[in-house]
Order: sequence, then structure tokens, then C-alpha cells
Amino acid sequence: MPRNEIELDPVDFVTIGTVGPKGKRLFHLQGGRGSEIITLVLEKEQARALAEAIVEMLDDLAVKLPEVSEDEVNLSRWDMSLRDPIDPMFRIAQMGLGYEEARNMVVLVAQELVASEEEDPALVPEPQVVRLWGTREQMRALSEHTLQVVRQGRVDPKSNGHLTYYWI
Repeated sequence: MPRNEIELDPVDFVTIGTVGPKGKRLFHLQGGRGSEIITLVLEKEQARALAEAIVEMLDDLAVKLPEVSEDEVNLSRWDMSLRDPIDPMFRIAQMGLGYEEARNMVVLVAQELVASEEEDPALVPEPQVVRLWGTREQMRALSEHTLQVVRQGRVDPKSNGHLTYYWI
């Protein structure tokens, strides 16, 4: 597999966490297997959308494949903290989810945001791609944890970094 494609199959952990104070938090998606840790940067709304997409996919799978049961996730049993070093490989442009029924595994695919001023498409570098394979339970835990992390921010995200005036 070329170096611009990394696959951790399966991951030992997958999580989303933040670094920085409210209003200036930087969101990170992180997965690891053994001593290899992959850290990627994503936007808050990307984290929220990912969490919601995981819930939707897993709920659909529960209806389509009732024989593959999934118990409720108890987040207190999971270590959802970011691991050191938090050294991001790239910023995520887009993500996708997939499911392999034969192994009962979910794959989270993240593609790098490539910004280039090149006019010739042949000169634009290929984006890096990371695939993180996990169990349905791991992905359910990721989803529930991510929604908690997103809710920990400011009440009105539109005020992020903006001065608000109040008239009395």
C-alpha cells in the first residue's frame, strides 16, 4: 500500500478529542494500533456529522442484520482520551464509513485536505488517506463520546472568536 494510504486494521482505539480552551478548541480524530498512533485534525461540525452518521449506520445495520446483536455501550469502560504524541498528519477534507459484513467490522475513511495553487491538475499532490477499522461497539463508543465532546463547547458556536455586544 503506498505511503499516502495508511490502514490500521483493526484499531486498538479510536477517539475524538480537543486541545485548547473553549472557543479555540482544535478537534482531533485519533486511532491507534500497537505503537502506531494516527492523529488527524477535523472541524467541530465534521466531528458532529461523523458521530451522527455512525449512529445512523449502526442503527440501520441493527435493523438489516438483527442476528448480529449489539449491546448498549457503557462509555465509562472506554478510555476515550487522546494519546500522546498529538502530532497531526493532516487536516481532514472528507470522511466516509463502510461496513464489512463477513468480519462485522466498520471502516472509517479520512481523506486529506489538499490546498494547491497549481493550475495543472497533474501537479496537485495526491491526498493522503487513512482507514481505521473497528468493531461496531468501538464505533458506537466513538459516536457517543464525540457528541459529548461537541456539546462541551460554547452554547452558541456562531460566537466563536467574535465579540458580542450586549445592550441593557
